[in-house]
Amino acid sequence: MAELVPIPGVMIERLAALDLDVDRILAKVGLSRAHLAPPRTRLTTAEFFALWDAIEEASGARDLGLRLGAGALPHKYDVASMAALHAATLGEALEKLAKYKRLVCPEEVFVEIEKGEARVGFHWWLAEGEPPRLLVDGTFAAVLALARRGTQKNITPVRVELARRRMDAALLARHFNCEIRFDAPVDRLVLPEAALAEPFVTHNADLLALLLPGLDSELAQEGRRRSLADDVRLALCRRMCGERPSVDKVAKDLRMSPRTLQRRLGEAGTSYQRLLDDVRYQSARRLLARTDLEAGEVAFLLGFEELNSFARAFQGWEGMTPARYRRLAAAPQP
Repeated sequence: MAELVPIPGVMIERLAALDLDVDRILAKVGLSRAHLAPPRTRLTTAEFFALWDAIEEASGARDLGLRLGAGALPHKYDVASMAALHAATLGEALEKLAKYKRLVCPEEVFVEIEKGEARVGFHWWLAEGEPPRLLVDGTFAAVLALARRGTQKNITPVRVELARRRMDAALLARHFNCEIRFDAPVDRLVLPEAALAEPFVTHNADLLALLLPGLDSELAQEGRRRSLADDVRLALCRRMCGERPSVDKVAKDLRMSPRTLQRRLGEAGTSYQRLLDDVRYQSARRLLARTDLEAGEVAFLLGFEELNSFARAFQGWEGMTPARYRRLAAAPQP
């Protein structure tokens, strides 16, 4: 897994074209243009998130993330997006994006097919906080733009699910032309499963034959470096949607038996319960701080059988009730 996030020069160029003071934005997060010049054109996840926050503050444009994501040019794509653009179908494109994105930056893209829907989400491995709003909007706008560019059709999502309070609903609905669902457990772009069969007019088998062997070799090396605990955390994050995240279900996701999973986690110095508690804790903090979901709804999404169990667990994690944590998170920062 790549540990740093590449910053394409075109991103800085587009910010300047919008008459934003790029130097001031960079200075706000302790960076300068020298940081973005070769050979250092990559940022840590924390620096990358801070940069997006600074861009939002400087621009004041609520749709900037959408515009930046939708306006990405094919010749500026990273290798994962390039492989996706030249796939045979939209479904294959999303598979390639999910498979190779981790080679580009510490971000995991996942696609879940269920009940006639293709649900696209992402997870930042090294993030200590939540992805900035503009980055989430831009990511989904970029995925949809890739789908439309490849198929040359106006692919329309079923809905967009956002783990945030209701804001900019009309703006988002105009861009995505679908239902925007707020206070969701995770951020997801939901496409109709039938759209996955749409052929890509940009399909290029010869280019893929040149590109994929090298990417697969890198992926094999990355797989040897990645820990089982990382894979379990991701599987748990994907299941934090109102079901009890049992070890049996997670083991099935990882194609191993529950006993093998427990044994290997023990050998790595951790346990399934410890990872479950950690993911629940981080998810609870995010949902309480960023959404208007009631504490009982948060408890349900995290797989607790009753509110009291969640309240006791949260008290142990944070030393305060969920309600107090939400009030403090909503208070203006000095």
